[in-house]
Amino acid sequence: MLNLPLHHLYRAAAPDTPAPWLLVLMHGVGSNEQDLFGLAGMVPPAFHVLSLRAPYTLGPSSYAWFQFGVNPDGSRTIDTAQEKASRALVAQTCAQAAQALQIPAERVVVGGFSQGGIMSLSALLTQPQLLQAIMVWHSRLLPEMAAEQVAPAQLAGRQAWISHGTADNVIPLAQAHAIRAALQATPVDLAYHEYPCRHELHPQELQDSIAWLQALTQRV
Repeated sequence: MLNLPLHHLYRAAAPDTPAPWLLVLMHGVGSNEQDLFGLAGMVPPAFHVLSLRAPYTLGPSSYAWFQFGVNPDGSRTIDTAQEKASRALVAQTCAQAAQALQIPAERVVVGGFSQGGIMSLSALLTQPQLLQAIMVWHSRLLPEMAAEQVAPAQLAGRQAWISHGTADNVIPLAQAHAIRAALQATPVDLAYHEYPCRHELHPQELQDSIAWLQALTQRV
């Protein structure tokens, strides 16, 4: 068992993998570590899979990385203290897991759905030294991160998968377009895709994401 700051579920990489990778997954608001861990069977065997539980309890088996409110104009106000604390816990967890599993940062991928994707984006833009790539589904970029982002040059060599539903009823597609524009202004190698679905993983989206993960192990 891994001794980590956040509750988690873990699937080991195949024992004969010569250079294993680590995939860290984070769920959306109101879910838990069981959610994305259900995808572990699809993840290439070269990856250790770690599915984290967010630290703030909303209800039974219901957690969040930070709480937020929706303003009349549709914009959102987040609990910045919670977000900062969660970001620190995620960084600590990723670093400790990588160390325990002897995985260098250049073979670490951090990803998530919705709010978990927000945390992944923030990790890339503020602490890129911890990871090689991010895999983000149906998410948005926190404007609060603008003041904390590293210089674009520090993102050189990193990869990002960003996908969204064209009919997403929770996070509008325009938010994905904003992520795309922000990352296109950096050296990040971006794979951007849209799928005909709402706030959920489309079967083709999931299949394409896994194929991207597999290809990543061949390129880096």
